[in-house]
Amino acid sequence: MGGTRPPAVRHRTGIGEPITAGLGPFTTLRLRTRADGVVERWESRRYRKHLSPGPAAGSTWWAPADRDWWIGVLFAVGSALFGLGVLPAYARAAGTRPDAATFFAGSVFFTVAAFLQYRESVDAAPVPGCHRRKVFVLLPGQIDWLSTGIQLVGTVAFNVSTAAAIWAQPGSEQASRHVWRPDLIGSICFLVASWLAWSEVSHGWASWRPRVIGWWITAVNLLGSVAFGVSAVASYVQPGSTGPLSAPATSLGTFTGALCFLAGAVLLLYERTEAAPAAVSR
Repeated sequence: MGGTRPPAVRHRTGIGEPITAGLGPFTTLRLRTRADGVVERWESRRYRKHLSPGPAAGSTWWAPADRDWWIGVLFAVGSALFGLGVLPAYARAAGTRPDAATFFAGSVFFTVAAFLQYRESVDAAPVPGCHRRKVFVLLPGQIDWLSTGIQLVGTVAFNVSTAAAIWAQPGSEQASRHVWRPDLIGSICFLVASWLAWSEVSHGWASWRPRVIGWWITAVNLLGSVAFGVSAVASYVQPGSTGPLSAPATSLGTFTGALCFLAGAVLLLYERTEAAPAAVSR
């Protein structure tokens, strides 16, 4: 899969083998010096987010023909529903089951967005060995495939958890098995996926790149995943009890996570229309 020529950068390397960086076996940055002395720069996330040559279709806020726009919008709606569902005033006004259904609806939006994001990582893969007509493919050598795939698994776990919560009785074995456990699994998946996404942008364990939109997106999503994890642990209901370990921590963790994911979703819309760097073949 090709693209237009990348912009010149100030790095200077020897002509020949490219200089690469990334986390462990994953390559997320490649610098290659051409014969004319210009250094080509390839970054996996920016390449993936700007697969189509030329400017992004539509505007920042309205581009229904663009997949990245839908990813941002769907994540935003799902985050907003999670934030709404945890508000005490809404829970009292809506009732227990409608409030639980609000979380389930939010998880469905998350799953659709996560699937589109997963497909984006597949479409950005090298052509050899990538069967694009298949819904699911194995690309374990790509950090973005692992990140988006794990997140997709996490959203499905949230689907199970939030759906079961509509009917489960607090403190019951059903609640522990079908609500809390999938919730914990989903939170762990989100945490791992967010860390991989952060590492992809950082080209390693950590970085300081505040001028890069993708860096802010992955940073707030990682923070949101930590908050969701705190909420999942705090929501555990011990056998024989009808309340979680810490109701305030559960609510605060969910609300904080929802706000972080909402911020990340909005930033996705801006990332879609940022000045697209030209890309080189992967």
